[in-house]
Amino acid sequence: MKAYVGITDASWYRFLFARPTITEVNFWRPSSGREFRALDHGEPFFFKTHHPHNRVVGGGFFSGFAPLRVSEAWEFFGEGNGAASRVELRHQVGRYRSRPMTPEEDPVIGCVIIRDVFFFHEDRIAGPPPNFAPNIVQGKSYDLAVHPAAAYFHDLLNRIGISGDIDLSEPWHRGGPVYGDPRLAPRRLGQQAFQAVVLHAYERRCAITGDRIRPVLQAAHIRPVAAGGEHRLDNGLLVRSDVHTLFDRGYLAIDPKHRLLVSPRLREEFGNGEEFYRRAGQEINVPDRPRDRPNREALEWHLDEVFLST
Repeated sequence: MKAYVGITDASWYRFLFARPTITEVNFWRPSSGREFRALDHGEPFFFKTHHPHNRVVGGGFFSGFAPLRVSEAWEFFGEGNGAASRVELRHQVGRYRSRPMTPEEDPVIGCVIIRDVFFFHEDRIAGPPPNFAPNIVQGKSYDLAVHPAAAYFHDLLNRIGISGDIDLSEPWHRGGPVYGDPRLAPRRLGQQAFQAVVLHAYERRCAITGDRIRPVLQAAHIRPVAAGGEHRLDNGLLVRSDVHTLFDRGYLAIDPKHRLLVSPRLREEFGNGEEFYRRAGQEINVPDRPRDRPNREALEWHLDEVFLST
């Protein structure tokens, strides 16, 4: 089991502490930098304030990473960025940049997305982890199977209601209900993380048409949440808004080999759809990592339950 302690401003903590209905937050970094790979989805992430306050004030569970423009971060997470407005978020980001931002700039920031967020009341705030050096700028990861501070993290987990016999030598995740194989539960994302991570994984282009016009791109669920699906990257497709509608209504589908299928009903009912018939049988654009590509079980569900095959 791994855990991460990230450093944040006390003002970020106080802003979110005062808004207990926000359960998904963006622990943003002022530049996109490297992708956050310290944790797997569902592993614990704790928030520690800067010196001199220097206390662990809360945390949550890692839900994904995506580089987003400031405007996009505000679109997806709103006050979950720890700011009251987009203007305030820009101001906060600008304080950490080496040069002032011009009014027309919309810089890319690194978005570490945390779900199921909690904040400790004053009487529950914890001291910093043992040997947490004061010169650490962003944060530090811990392998709890071998780290001598494992007892410290046991206490933090107990404070958030995760108690009992936790084997820190084994992978551990905050899971949730999931269709199919329960071992896939750790890959569940928060609702807004789903939107951001799908956008990033598909390199900001429609999986079917290749369009890169950002305002019309949407993260579509292969198996809808209402039908037992999850906010998971492998249950998502980035598609143009009209393609999203056609997919949800069964006029388009993807087979388990990631090839486009087009229902004959599209031509029969509307006398149109040549853009899609020309692409029928072609492989769609999918993420680079195999584990992030559309899940076979979800695709088969959509073929059986939604696709208008005749």
